[in-house]
Amino acid sequence: MAGRGSRLRPHTLTIPKPLIPIAGKPIVHRLVEDIAKILDEPIDEVAFILGDPAFFGDDLVKSLEELAESLGAKASIYRQLEPLGTGHAIMCAKESLSGPAVIAYADTLIRADFDLDPEADAVIWVKQVDQPEAYGVVKLNDANEIVELVEKPQDFVSDLAVIGIYYFKEVGVLKEELQNVLDNNIQNGGEYQINDGIKAMMANGKIFKTGNVDEWMDCGNKNVTVETNSRMLGFLQKEDTTLVAVNVRIDNSTIIPPCYIGEDVFLINSTVGPNVSLGKGSHVTGSVIKNSLIQTHAHISNANLDNAMIGNHVRFDGDFTSISIGDYSVLE
Repeated sequence: MAGRGSRLRPHTLTIPKPLIPIAGKPIVHRLVEDIAKILDEPIDEVAFILGDPAFFGDDLVKSLEELAESLGAKASIYRQLEPLGTGHAIMCAKESLSGPAVIAYADTLIRADFDLDPEADAVIWVKQVDQPEAYGVVKLNDANEIVELVEKPQDFVSDLAVIGIYYFKEVGVLKEELQNVLDNNIQNGGEYQINDGIKAMMANGKIFKTGNVDEWMDCGNKNVTVETNSRMLGFLQKEDTTLVAVNVRIDNSTIIPPCYIGEDVFLINSTVGPNVSLGKGSHVTGSVIKNSLIQTHAHISNANLDNAMIGNHVRFDGDFTSISIGDYSVLE
């Protein structure tokens, strides 16, 4: 499921958040591919729930169709035209809600390696956190079954935070419960939530277990997205993934790994890295860049950047004397 991502403005004013690249690959592509690796079984269909087609348009749909095709699956595109909650969004795709299924939000990335519990009717993926009062958490019984979902508990319940990825052995059961939520206008915070469907399943005796992820990376705002980019680069470097395109042109410049450097990037009198992603066609001149995420066809000169996030087709000169900045832009 994909929203517009207001916390990532101005980057999401023209590009949907799921298509923002992390280490050179869109968030949603990384998420779907990583889930596919964990499941390690054939995938027949990938259903995407998008917002207004005026914003989530043909380019995004084509990208998602290609993603599904790369996994040997068909893509189904659904629209949630009003932001009425996670439960409502899932029900926008009710035609695809049958059989085993994974449901995931498109602003999260994970690293995990575990087997799904065959005795579970459903699995909620969680991560142990230091401040559980800031998250929705699961409460377990003595059999390590989930018996309750608690949102931002003030008193300690557990330190296992819900990360927004779920597995259902038969997702049609969730569909039935969410239909009941809609029919009876059961709302929390003015929205229809997946948790109300899950709680009804638990009340009817369905067994929920946890799936623990090794790493949970958020892409909710600029700072955490830059941090996620850095962490992902580190993981990919350890996996010996090729991160620097063969046709990168380097003139009196240094790359300090880990870095993702896309095709047709030109580095002149610059130092780039560590933890930098430079998108295709970008030019960097006379600059030092570290811990930053820069998208495609950006021209950066005379800059000293750290913890920066720069969009597509941006021209930035650190010695600027005149400037043109659009809505929601930030210079710090």
